[in-house]
Amino acid sequence: MASCMRSLFSDHSRYVESFRRFLNNSTEHQCMQEFMEKKLPGIIARIGETKAEIKILSIGGGAGEIDLQILSKVQTQYPGICINNEVVEPSAEQIVKYKERVAKTSNMENVKFAWHEETSSEYEKRMLQEEPRKWDFIHMIQMLYYVKDIPATLRFFHGLLAANAKILIILVSGTSGWDKLWKKYGPRLPRDDLCQYVTSSDLTQILDELGIKYECYDLLSTMDITDCFIEGNENGDLLWDFLTETCNFSKTAPPDLRAEIMKDLQEPEFSVKKEGKVLFNNNLSFIVVEA
Repeated sequence: MASCMRSLFSDHSRYVESFRRFLNNSTEHQCMQEFMEKKLPGIIARIGETKAEIKILSIGGGAGEIDLQILSKVQTQYPGICINNEVVEPSAEQIVKYKERVAKTSNMENVKFAWHEETSSEYEKRMLQEEPRKWDFIHMIQMLYYVKDIPATLRFFHGLLAANAKILIILVSGTSGWDKLWKKYGPRLPRDDLCQYVTSSDLTQILDELGIKYECYDLLSTMDITDCFIEGNENGDLLWDFLTETCNFSKTAPPDLRAEIMKDLQEPEFSVKKEGKVLFNNNLSFIVVEA
């Protein structure tokens, strides 16, 4: 059934564009900003106690938009203290954007940046060859989908935490439409070794099994998918690709599969209808892991 469909990750430029459309049509970053404003200050309140330097590790930092918000909060909490911010990001394109963003941002004088163009598993392998370093704050924002062995990854990074340190993990909530979409339709969509379906429900179960302490916060987020129901709409077609992780889903999916998903996406367990718009449930979970 998926014979003529191929993974969105097989076409990098289309993936990048569909992801951009997702951000433009969702409250994803606004939701993260709300968390950074309201919750983050309390979470980082003790990470720099009695320390001359605060060491932050960003895993999958992307273009740095959220990273710089985190740094701003750490600077406010610990004015004048030197911050060492290291970024692990496999996309050279994203690292260039991150550096450009830093260059345009004021008040970064006390922050030292280092970028490593590698995946989290490549970073792990490299660290096993070197003297292990401890970190005061590690964050993994929307990146655990791209990790093959999540329990081993969590165990490794948990082992890098210094005294009073925390890990912040952000990923889709088990209450989101993504959870239902993946469970129901995952087997009928093209899979890619690069990505796996994982939500906060899976992650908290893994943390429980590992005996790692954590707190979980859920925040509401939506994605406007109204254009997905307009035949031939370019924005809708790109959002379809992002939703299904399928390249040119509208053109290559079997008609019965497309009709089924289209019907489901309008159901209350996936979306809400408001003021003529269809808003997909994009709820996020913020999981704070303790040392």
